[in-house]
Amino acid sequence: MKYFIVDAFTDKQFAGNPAGVCLLPKWLDSKTMQIIAAENNLSETAFIVRQENKYELRWFTPEIEVDLCGHATLASAFVIFNFVDQEARNVCFSSKSGLLNVTKRNNMYEMDFPARKPIPTEISLQISQAIGMPVLEAHAARDLLLLMENEKLIRDFVPNFELLKEIQGYLGIIITAQGDNVDFVSRFFTPNAGVPEDPVTGSTHSSLIPFWADRLGKAKMTAKQLSKRGGTLLCENCGDRVKISGNAVLYLRGEIAIE
Repeated sequence: MKYFIVDAFTDKQFAGNPAGVCLLPKWLDSKTMQIIAAENNLSETAFIVRQENKYELRWFTPEIEVDLCGHATLASAFVIFNFVDQEARNVCFSSKSGLLNVTKRNNMYEMDFPARKPIPTEISLQISQAIGMPVLEAHAARDLLLLMENEKLIRDFVPNFELLKEIQGYLGIIITAQGDNVDFVSRFFTPNAGVPEDPVTGSTHSSLIPFWADRLGKAKMTAKQLSKRGGTLLCENCGDRVKISGNAVLYLRGEIAIE
């Protein structure tokens, strides 16, 4: 199969979030795709099969299949626009989270995702101990969203992954605060999915965008994920949908041989 590695949410190599993209003529069994994702050892590997006028899309971490992944969707669209159908300006993916449209706008890729507005939840003793610093608010959706006082706390946070693993019931834990030079910042941890800290996470912004839109009274926002690699996301709140835009660059193009 044709295989690509694309750095998403960045305009330069070795930044943003690298995603593997596998172009398949037909679906492999889930076990084989999971083994390939583990061998690739990236936070996500996307698998794509073309079906008439759209593409079916699935995402795997090194350990599990997930229901939604932003950076690997952006990377998949990048591959289609640049190596499969260079005349296209829009691509539609069929996924476990429904239909996901990606539009190419100059050198940016705009993804249309479902909104997942988090709801307030208790700041448990377990959460407080795992984070080890004051948590202002806790909100729950697919992920646990924890509001902190400022950007410096987000940037300086040193995660205790053994304690974070004990927080059950969520795919991962988001810590977020209002940004100093952007609207909001975040970091994202998924130690139970084989990805201790994800560099830049589009899917978490399905929750972060409606959360911060309400607080800031803004529909359009700029966000940064403050991982070591870092990345920038242009965000728009559209009610029951969100739009997430970013750049992407190619790192690797090759083939995977399955015997």
